[in-house]
Amino acid sequence: MTHPTAAMLVIGDEILSGRTRDANMHYLAGQLTAKGIPLKEVRVVSDDAPAIIDAVRALSARYAHVFTSGGIGPTHDDITADCIAAAFDRHIDVRADARQLLADFYRETGRELNDARLRMARIPDDAVLIDNPVSVAPGFQLENVYVMAGVPSVFQAMVASVLPQLTGGQPLISESLRILKGEGDIAAPLGELAARYDDLQIGSYPFQQDGRYGTNIVLRGTDPERLNAALAELKTFAGDL
Repeated sequence: MTHPTAAMLVIGDEILSGRTRDANMHYLAGQLTAKGIPLKEVRVVSDDAPAIIDAVRALSARYAHVFTSGGIGPTHDDITADCIAAAFDRHIDVRADARQLLADFYRETGRELNDARLRMARIPDDAVLIDNPVSVAPGFQLENVYVMAGVPSVFQAMVASVLPQLTGGQPLISESLRILKGEGDIAAPLGELAARYDDLQIGSYPFQQDGRYGTNIVLRGTDPERLNAALAELKTFAGDL
């Protein structure tokens, strides 16, 4: 089965400066894997309009789905929505449906829908709103790009709103084996195993513990029988080393 592919674009100077640790990539990767949509690429760009526009166009052309996080808040440097509109040559302005969501929310909470907060209702023409049950301000989908907040709780809620609409492939499953040998010791037989099971993803991850070198081997695939067969061969040659 062919799996649709995905990419993620993380937007924000605070990520690149190290002031904020990104948690959204880890969450999205896990959710997409369970859905059978492999996350193939992640880019991080600053709050720079040309960089955002270029990245959106490149990722949108290459992958079936693109998820963005960050830059859709009420401040002057929240420019993601405008950049997405520019990437697809769409007009953008405060949209009535998004404005109504914010107006109802701020009225219920006794706060003012001021000009800054109204920026969060700027949505490109033809975009579909993404529900935000946490703080109401919506994300949106334009073409194959899903534009979401950077705050992890809001990002996760938006992902939960979007994923049921996507068609995935068979979920990827994984098996792992810990071998107390360095990568150099197992490289040759592991390469031969990978060639015989080229339908699987086989990765090696070295470690050092108590002065000993070892390698964690992780096998990923969609066919349990193939995965189990490869794991059995891996155990066999690991025992012979």
